[in-house]
Amino acid sequence: MNTYHPPLSLSSSPRILIIEDDVELCTLLSNHLSRRGFALNSTHRGDQGLDLALHSPVELILLDIMLPRDCGLNILARLRYERGTPVILMSALGAEQDRITGFSQGADDYLPKPFSLAELDVRIDALLRRVAIDCGTRPPSAAGRRSALDLDPDARDVRFNGRAAGLTSSEFRLVCTLHEHRGEALSKAFLYQHVLHRPYTQLDRGLDVHVCNLRRKLAAIEVQGLRIDAVRHQGYVLMCEGV
Repeated sequence: MNTYHPPLSLSSSPRILIIEDDVELCTLLSNHLSRRGFALNSTHRGDQGLDLALHSPVELILLDIMLPRDCGLNILARLRYERGTPVILMSALGAEQDRITGFSQGADDYLPKPFSLAELDVRIDALLRRVAIDCGTRPPSAAGRRSALDLDPDARDVRFNGRAAGLTSSEFRLVCTLHEHRGEALSKAFLYQHVLHRPYTQLDRGLDVHVCNLRRKLAAIEVQGLRIDAVRHQGYVLMCEGV
């Protein structure tokens, strides 16, 4: 594996949890990320991984799908009920449906095995930068037009009448981008670059899954006056009604 060592420009010693049953790979990743200055914790069992994810401070989780004592996708689904911690899935399962399932459960990124340490570094740094940006995000200026949606940058979530939607980091970034450009049709290429931070390809359904999840979560807290419309041959637009 090739190695990439960019300088850390984030908070000192970000904490990463590795949940991976391959002992050799887990050791390799732990040693590599420790040398980069990250604080590491790891486990080879799914049940222990979920416990660590819920009860120990962590900024990012590397999560294998095939695990003993619990499936990685089950862990991700249960984690999303209580935490918005960024998660990168790692799996030898490279089929499109596996990627879609991972994103629909709330994964922020997906790394098919085998992968290089250089690619891992780039994905981790990009995701941590996005989290840092999210933490510093402020709701856009309304300039005379306001929606009732409350964007909460500290929690990286949205609220309506005091009810939180429970968004992932990617979903929060998506709703902020759409809200900032409300009424304007945004292309998929633009949204992939600004929200998912990767190039758009026709076979990549990640954005569509995030939009579907966002619609469902906004509906669950009974958001009024907003809807996300698909624009044929373009992308998506956030429409504000009566504001």
